[in-house]
Amino acid sequence: MEEIKNFLIKYRGAIIGALIAILTLALSLYKIVFCILIIVAGIIIGNHVQHNKEIVKDKIKTYIDKL
Repeated sequence: MEEIKNFLIKYRGAIIGALIAILTLALSLYKIVFCILIIVAGIIIGNHVQHNKEIVKDKIKTYIDKL
């Protein structure tokens, strides 16, 4: 019994993650989660570009010159 308790304590994050993943797949919520992840990625990229305009311009210019 002590071994099971230690196992659950050690891997509780993975167990909770697996249960959430199973629930998400069962209810077809993965489409919504995927859309939300794309929106969040867009927000993060936009914020990065806004605060680092010169660096981003230089990197894009270098990339285009390589092509």
